[in-house]
Amino acid sequence: MGDSPMDELKAIMERFASSGWDLIAPPCQAWLDGKADLPALRAAIAQADKECGSCGCAFDPLYKRALELL
Repeated sequence: MGDSPMDELKAIMERFASSGWDLIAPPCQAWLDGKADLPALRAAIAQADKECGSCGCAFDPLYKRALELL
């Protein structure tokens, strides 16, 4: 395993940033660039979880995990 929580969070943010979904890609890219608005980032991920968090896609568990790590 060996990944730190920050490494895990970075990997999740990279997946979200490359998703192309306007709801989460820009705030996650901002976080990766060191320019995050944490309340807005948390809100975007929570909204994504609400809209898509049980659709069965690979991102479903990542929304909840990202919120835990933030």
